[in-house]
Amino acid sequence: MLELAILGFLYEGPLHGYELKRRVARLAGHVRPIADGTLYPAIKRLDQAGWIDRRTEPGSRAAPRRVLSLTDEGRAELRRRLREADDVAISDENRWFTVLAFLRHLDSPAEQAAVLRRRLTFLQEPTSFFYEGERPLRAEEFDDPFRRGLLMIARATSETELRWLAETLSALDAAPSDRGKG
Repeated sequence: MLELAILGFLYEGPLHGYELKRRVARLAGHVRPIADGTLYPAIKRLDQAGWIDRRTEPGSRAAPRRVLSLTDEGRAELRRRLREADDVAISDENRWFTVLAFLRHLDSPAEQAAVLRRRLTFLQEPTSFFYEGERPLRAEEFDDPFRRGLLMIARATSETELRWLAETLSALDAAPSDRGKG
């Protein structure tokens, strides 16, 4: 998801490595700092693939800085990764948030809706963090206030997301068709 976040933020405009690191870290949350040893190898892979350009700019107070920008191929790669988000990206909440943060970069409401429908299908499957055999356990079945709380929070979050998905899919389905685009 790091590469998706890098592509997504650079889709929005050129950035210095430090600013890109800040934005990725904020998207990932404060508990997931992004180490230089993780970020810069990812940038190098994207550069070698031809998806980003690096250019040197004079620094305002310090040494010259590298500015990163997306190539046309990088834009296409971001859109491909969004359209084809794998099952883990659809089911894992942190990865899903990264997909969702950049889904607006798909030009087609139909393509956006297709990704959201995959998430909707996932959310509609009965699930729990705890099972009795194959049966998912519900919050009301726990005396433990912490497990009950975990399940209550997860249920409230899922219900909110399901409402949002229904509203957003309705709006996307009502959007003008993109069939005439070339």
